[in-house]
Amino acid sequence: MSVFWPEGIRVIGLTGGIASGKSTVSGMLRELGAPIVDADVVAREVVEPGTEGLERVAARFPGVVGPDGRLDRERLGARVFANEAERQALNAILHPLIQQQVIRHVEALARAGERLAIYDAPLIVENQLHHLLDGLIVVAVPPKVQLERLIARNGYSPEEARARIAAQLPLEEKKKVATWVIDNSGTLEQTREQVERLWRSLTGMLPPR
Repeated sequence: MSVFWPEGIRVIGLTGGIASGKSTVSGMLRELGAPIVDADVVAREVVEPGTEGLERVAARFPGVVGPDGRLDRERLGARVFANEAERQALNAILHPLIQQQVIRHVEALARAGERLAIYDAPLIVENQLHHLLDGLIVVAVPPKVQLERLIARNGYSPEEARARIAAQLPLEEKKKVATWVIDNSGTLEQTREQVERLWRSLTGMLPPR
């Protein structure tokens, strides 16, 4: 247990790469009863209208707030995607706010009596957060499958898809620090079988109440 989290609850990371199927596995775990803290949801919460996060992002990146007062995520994404300095500036604003909000969510789960939570986030390894977790699940597929699925899902050209994949840490690197690897290159049923085995293992490692 990391001192980073409240006592009495174990926090397991869930990550993957673009088009690897992390969201699919997260949904399966949720269906099995796993409490999920979703970093993408938290990232939207910290830039809701009226938040410190939106105020700071708007000050640093003028023009990214729409007429409705909400963050234009597509415009902001286009601005930072190909510019490492801009991306780092955005991360410096958002990561501490996201971290604080994630801890609040985990604290709420602990108060509700939950003893295990899944932290679903794409950049756990990149941000070295796996060292603060009680284990890490990596959802992985071979590079060829990842490329094909991304092209089919998003309609990217092969060049666009390769650029998106190249912007992330390779799945093979993430697998090196994984506690558990879910191979999502087969059928949904094959993935579900792995997830169900993993969930039984996770709940089985919890001490008696």
